[in-house]
Amino acid sequence: MLKTFLALLHIVLSVVLTAVVLLQHRKQSGFGGAFGGGTQADTGQWQRFSGLSKLTVIVAALFMLTSILLVLL
Repeated sequence: MLKTFLALLHIVLSVVLTAVVLLQHRKQSGFGGAFGGGTQADTGQWQRFSGLSKLTVIVAALFMLTSILLVLL
């Protein structure tokens, strides 16, 4: 029962994580921007995480947690 619930939650989290990542606005173009190649000099100031970025971190952490729990059960 618990494993089934975690599996369903894991599937929902994977869909939500995919949607949240695709909704984010790309700050830089090119191959370097895909891996965090931008520096503080590019923007002129440090910018705080947006609400969408915070949601991405939370959903990704929950996705990893459900992945670990599914392996352990």
